[in-house]
Amino acid sequence: MTSKLTLALQKKGRLSDDSLNLLRQAGLSFEMTERSLKVSVRNFDLEILLLRSSDIPEIVADGVADIGITGQNIVEEEGYPVSEIEKLGFGKCSLSLAFPENESDLSLANKRIATSYPVILQQYLDQKNIDAQIVPLSGSVEIAPKLKIADCICDLVSTGSTLRSNGLKQGDVIFESQAVIIGNENLSDEKKELLEKLLLRIKAVLTAKKNKYIIMNAERKNLPQIEACIPGLKRPTVSSLMDEDFISVASVVEEDFFWSTIEKLKKAGASDILVLPIEKMIL
Repeated sequence: MTSKLTLALQKKGRLSDDSLNLLRQAGLSFEMTERSLKVSVRNFDLEILLLRSSDIPEIVADGVADIGITGQNIVEEEGYPVSEIEKLGFGKCSLSLAFPENESDLSLANKRIATSYPVILQQYLDQKNIDAQIVPLSGSVEIAPKLKIADCICDLVSTGSTLRSNGLKQGDVIFESQAVIIGNENLSDEKKELLEKLLLRIKAVLTAKKNKYIIMNAERKNLPQIEACIPGLKRPTVSSLMDEDFISVASVVEEDFFWSTIEKLKKAGASDILVLPIEKMIL
């Protein structure tokens, strides 16, 4: 009997929905409720454990789960020996310093800094050779300066709205984070094979999200200029039209360069440009 791969996910929180959506987009079929703690995938040898995000690195390191999805900030702070397998591109945030809005001295020397990430913060202070007092807090870090518990804070920032609503302004970023797949360092060969199959599906979804499929018409004589505009993986697909002086050109364009590429294509003579989303893309 084939042993199943076990994946630990955040049960509730900012990474939970994105992680579950990614798995479903990768073709995995499963059902869960708010009370679910363990879920079996019907069409893949995978079991999902739903846990607190902060517990996931330890659970993976101990081998209770083979792999997990959590934030890089959690992995770094907890310090358990796990392998970072794949960055997922969602749950992006920064661990940043923040100061009261009326504060003009943004130095850290001899200041009290409230944070839920004392390990990462201490690493930063040591690198910068700064002598400051860390005040560990498990929650409500942003209120610490108002309560005179600390002079400033070090906390996760995504949009900055929470800081502003508490009269704080963002300072230096000390750590950039996003969701990642982590793995136990001693997986069996059988589970490594299952992991590779799962990663093939996940990477196909992630790559598709970063690209658009475009189809356009153009005069045949403009093909060299059009090809020069497309920063694709390979040369575009070219099809003849009923009018032999015209062609249809299809290619994949990266999302980051999409609009600048479209502008160049228009100038090169492309017209009737059709843009299509890509469901999955296997390289």
